[in-house]
Amino acid sequence: MSAVLDRLDVPALQQGLDTDGVATTPPMLTPEQCAEVTAMFDDDARFRSTVVMARHAFGEGSYRYFADPLPPLVQQLREQLYPPLAQIANAWAQRLGEPTFPTDLDALLAECAALGQHRPTPLVLRYGPGGYNCLHQDVYGYLTFPLQFLVMLSRPDEDFTGGESVFVEQRPRQQSRPVVVRPRQGEAVVFPVRHRPARGARGFHRVQMRHGVSAVHSGSRHVLGIIFHNAR
Repeated sequence: MSAVLDRLDVPALQQGLDTDGVATTPPMLTPEQCAEVTAMFDDDARFRSTVVMARHAFGEGSYRYFADPLPPLVQQLREQLYPPLAQIANAWAQRLGEPTFPTDLDALLAECAALGQHRPTPLVLRYGPGGYNCLHQDVYGYLTFPLQFLVMLSRPDEDFTGGESVFVEQRPRQQSRPVVVRPRQGEAVVFPVRHRPARGARGFHRVQMRHGVSAVHSGSRHVLGIIFHNAR
């Protein structure tokens, strides 16, 4: 995994995020690793909670939050992906005049704990035919790290059809702008949790973003979500 992370082009990621609010990566996981994480979904002992989306009008499908300690593969992804994303997050914070973030994950989680945010947030999501996820933001407490990863575990057009990742940018005094992304198995999408900086006539301002999933037409779609801040 470290060799793949070494190939991450952080400037290219930042350019994609600055331009479109969304960026994609090379494969983060092998097909075997994707299958390993997918199989975890049915192992109750690995998770601290399960959300059935229809019960809360979130959509159709379900997702499960991992319990501590995280599976080694998930923990490794979370730890190794954080530092390059912290570079981008801190560049954004400077543009917006916001507090910066620690450069390593343990320090971020210590800040979360000081604010009562102790529960891990990495999760696995499963959608069957007709499954979808309404537009939302993954804010779990006062401290919110501004970027997150979504790793596609299934094979588009083989394991499922439909089910595109949808991102909507709510531009001030303009109509909202949608972006649709379809990563291949093992690839990841990087996107804002809540907002990103955009340059305007008077400098940088915050642009709100939400994300969701369009309807799955057939099959089963699994994804791994890597969120870096913990929840209350």
